[in-house]
Amino acid sequence: MLGPIGNIAENLPDPLEDVSRLAGNVLGGAGSAGGAVVAELFEDAVGLAEGYASRAGIMTRPAFALPEVLASRGSDRDFDGLFVGAGGRTYAPSTPLAEVPAVVPSDGRVPTETIVYVNGISTTKDGQFGSLQQIADRTGARVVGIHNATQGGFVDVIQSAGDTLDIGHNPAVDTLADTVYAEINAGRTVHLMAHSQGALITSRALTDVYQRLRVEDGLSRSEAQRMLSHVEVETFGGAAGSYPDGPQYVHYVNRRDAVPGLFGLGPFANPLVHPGRGAVVRRFSEGHNAHGFEATYLPRRVPFEQARRGDFD
Repeated sequence: MLGPIGNIAENLPDPLEDVSRLAGNVLGGAGSAGGAVVAELFEDAVGLAEGYASRAGIMTRPAFALPEVLASRGSDRDFDGLFVGAGGRTYAPSTPLAEVPAVVPSDGRVPTETIVYVNGISTTKDGQFGSLQQIADRTGARVVGIHNATQGGFVDVIQSAGDTLDIGHNPAVDTLADTVYAEINAGRTVHLMAHSQGALITSRALTDVYQRLRVEDGLSRSEAQRMLSHVEVETFGGAAGSYPDGPQYVHYVNRRDAVPGLFGLGPFANPLVHPGRGAVVRRFSEGHNAHGFEATYLPRRVPFEQARRGDFD
């Protein structure tokens, strides 16, 4: 039988022991001690290039596995990394983006673009589908989801910490990275939206694409970043504090939201975080449902080009 969470963490091998400590701080409310743990984790994190090389099989990194009790499959886990489209139906990660039937505005508007949305923690496939419809109605776009499955808050937070350190396998990262790589190599612009852990997944996937362009395609840094300039990214209450240069970014941060406050771009401009070169960061204050995507963040969203000009009126 599964013992107390503290006993699980005590028996986890490195580096998952550190990841579990971070998860405990997130769930328990991180104060100064939590900040110290986060600083230590970032200081000890393996380089992003090494992370790509490890997942691509170019080099070997000491492996670890989540305990079986944490890695067991659940009903929502069956949709992990799948596309979610019209009617909440799911499609294999290998499906070309244009072939996924998208969610469209309910008022009959004809969409002129496609948005790919990655959800945050504790969100089921059906919950994400509800968000896709709201995004479509708000933006007038066709919207396709890449599902970040939930196994419950504690396991989701452990996975988020792994995404922060660029360790462990996350199917949503793989699907998003493959999709972005395929779209920009076909000469198409790809528009991403992400909430909470979805922003971590997005940052990690974009870093994978950058490394793929460098390592597999032999592009220079400037050439790879030029390719990534075809990616438009909007994050909402993101749990990522660093994003690769190249894409065009707009980040929405509620100063009273603990997730970006502790682990993301923070309530105020901070030289220790990196929102991506040229990023626009929109900070605001809302105390009620501070982390809510549909209730708090989405209503403050303005069209992407308008936001890039810094015009949020």
